[in-house]
Amino acid sequence: MKRVALTLAAAAASVPLALLPAASAWAAPADKSQVLSSWTQTSASSFNAWNAARQNQGAWAAYGFDWSTDYCTSSPDNPFGFPFQLACARHDFGYRNYKAEGTFSAHKARLDSAFYEDMKRVCANYSGATRTACNSTAWTYYQAVSIFGVSAADVGPGTQPAA
Repeated sequence: MKRVALTLAAAAASVPLALLPAASAWAAPADKSQVLSSWTQTSASSFNAWNAARQNQGAWAAYGFDWSTDYCTSSPDNPFGFPFQLACARHDFGYRNYKAEGTFSAHKARLDSAFYEDMKRVCANYSGATRTACNSTAWTYYQAVSIFGVSAADVGPGTQPAA
């Protein structure tokens, strides 16, 4: 058995790299789009599933997701003390991964809506005038990405992303 494995390894090593499939052709599981979709919906359960995966990225390495984030870009991550940082991170996750998939425009409106819902869930932890201020800030952030948001890959020289 050991000899067969060594023979196969030697044979594989002799194959020119140009004849081997590209890593992206075999690395990402077939359900990558479905997983991406499930983590970018407007629901709390979608946010929670994405956040659990974010905290255990190694388990999802085969999918090749882009987990990078600049959080709320040039806007405060926690405006007036409202912790929007994770909402911004999930928004970046959606933008970056749908752009890489080539289907960003088809999903942008939902990604922006999910961002708004994530921020409103943060605001639900407050009451009275503080909740009103939080919701107003969330609405402002949502409007900014809805109107001006672009993916990091769309940003060229002299351009600043809104989200």
